[in-house]
Amino acid sequence: MDLTYSAPEAAFRAEARAWLDANVGPFRDASSNTADGFAKLREWDRLLFDARLSAVSWPEEYGGRGASLWEWLIFEEEYWAAAAPQRNSQNGIFLLAPTLFEFGTNEQRGRILPKMASGEEVWAQGWSEPNAGSDLAGLRSRAERVVEDGRGGWRLFGQKTWCSRGAFCDRLFGLFRSDPTAERHRGLTYLMVDLRAEGVEVRPVQVLDGEEGFAEVFFDGAFVPDQDVIGEPNDGWAVAMATASSERGLTLRSPGRFLATADRLVELWRARGDRSDPAVADSVVRAWMDAQAYQLFTQQAVSVLMAGEDKKMGAEASLNKVWWSELDLSIHEAALGLLGDEAQLDSDWLRGFEFALAGPIYAGTNEIQRNVIAQRLLGLPRG
Repeated sequence: MDLTYSAPEAAFRAEARAWLDANVGPFRDASSNTADGFAKLREWDRLLFDARLSAVSWPEEYGGRGASLWEWLIFEEEYWAAAAPQRNSQNGIFLLAPTLFEFGTNEQRGRILPKMASGEEVWAQGWSEPNAGSDLAGLRSRAERVVEDGRGGWRLFGQKTWCSRGAFCDRLFGLFRSDPTAERHRGLTYLMVDLRAEGVEVRPVQVLDGEEGFAEVFFDGAFVPDQDVIGEPNDGWAVAMATASSERGLTLRSPGRFLATADRLVELWRARGDRSDPAVADSVVRAWMDAQAYQLFTQQAVSVLMAGEDKKMGAEASLNKVWWSELDLSIHEAALGLLGDEAQLDSDWLRGFEFALAGPIYAGTNEIQRNVIAQRLLGLPRG
């Protein structure tokens, strides 16, 4: 694995760093989980799009730069080092877009991707249901095939829950049961839904920090045209697993996010650390080392992908997800250990810790991921 950056890659890093330094300031504290913050971050996505930094690895025709995965990693490192905000568009750009590139039609890509990258349309993920969280195949929301006024499509019924930023999003991508007679992992269709359509009700869900970005979404006969099916009807499980691979693998949680947080932790240690407490010092060092290890693991995966040896991470995405979710927790736990009782007064580290608590749950619980690792990577028998 050659970790030497080329001259064009170094130039891109310098360009990205300079642009972020000049533009991120007014948006740094905006939260995508509040109505005002969400509106402000639409402006941020538009600025990124106009600079062709919203989705650097996408083809130019969709607003990208046609950049390599290495350049995407570079941009992500600079993005988080600049303390730029979590983006409204992450579910679309990092989860739905890779799925469209693999399974979507040219018409779908041309219609959806530019609006996604510019922040004009922001996407929520509609997978979890009240009785189907990590057991995605147990979902009950259904799609009924209809033909109305000569137009084919689907009527939706049921409920989705824990839709990130769903209270403010424009559209939702989700999985619906389209053949109730089929086996659990069959008879599912992957659909894109307008959250403002008739028959859709969005209810905000207030979480621990008081923000209301999460939502539950109810469907009572909402219509989705055939042009908004991704992949083949009743074959949505395969499409959903591609999205899950993106969510657990490279795209949703880049190393840059954790490298920047680990560097902040080291700064906190230098300012507040008690040199007489080796346990706290060890936790800081371990967290920093684990962030570096995650970067190396990701660079190895990118090397394999760039060499054409494989096109997807596959089951290794589960290994990746366990690592970054537990890394996020360990960094924030070390910070709270340094702050002691004063952690209650430090909103940045406390909110980061509250968010990190959810990491082992969302994107598929870590218990499920360990089963995947055991069976598909280690070849162990089912329990």
